[in-house]
Amino acid sequence: MLKHKFLTTSITLLSLGMLTAQEQEPEKGLYIKGNALLATIGVLNVGLEKQISQKYTLQGDVFISPWKSFAGHEFQYYSLSLEGRYYFNEAFSRWYIGANIAASAFVLQKWNYWNDTLYVNDRDEVFVSSNLYQKGVSFILGVTGGYQFKVSDRWNIDIYATVGTSQDFYKGYDRVTGQRYELAQKYNKSGEILPYRGGIMISYKLK
Repeated sequence: MLKHKFLTTSITLLSLGMLTAQEQEPEKGLYIKGNALLATIGVLNVGLEKQISQKYTLQGDVFISPWKSFAGHEFQYYSLSLEGRYYFNEAFSRWYIGANIAASAFVLQKWNYWNDTLYVNDRDEVFVSSNLYQKGVSFILGVTGGYQFKVSDRWNIDIYATVGTSQDFYKGYDRVTGQRYELAQKYNKSGEILPYRGGIMISYKLK
């Protein structure tokens, strides 16, 4: 009888302890999200954001721009991104900063070729800049800043922008003749600091 009471008391205390621990541990939220701003121009940007502690989350997203020509410029861009975020208040609430790493493949015309100036390579071949485009891959490291707020029990809005350093490996072509305008034996290389992500994400809480 004494053993039975002791066992019952122990189980009761253990159960109460587990309930207390569960109450203290924050709910690990998970949101699916889509970029409403980019969707207006036919670009798909969707992701998942998972809470890993009270103030930290991890987000993965994909960016797909299928445009062979957009406003007269090549704009095919496909990327995968992984980001760790720190919220100053709590996860999914108010201001945050993040560290982002991304990889992409592209066929596009860089912004500094959007003019009719002449491009002369080392063989004195002359091209019109607006006829030139680039095809290759990028590896990018960046910093994100943003603000996320709740509009209902399950819906959030996430406004953000990311700036980083991009290391590009590409081949450049003239769209008129199809020939390469730059003279690298394999891939041309360039590095630049630029904004590469941003927009307004509409987020839905899955759990």
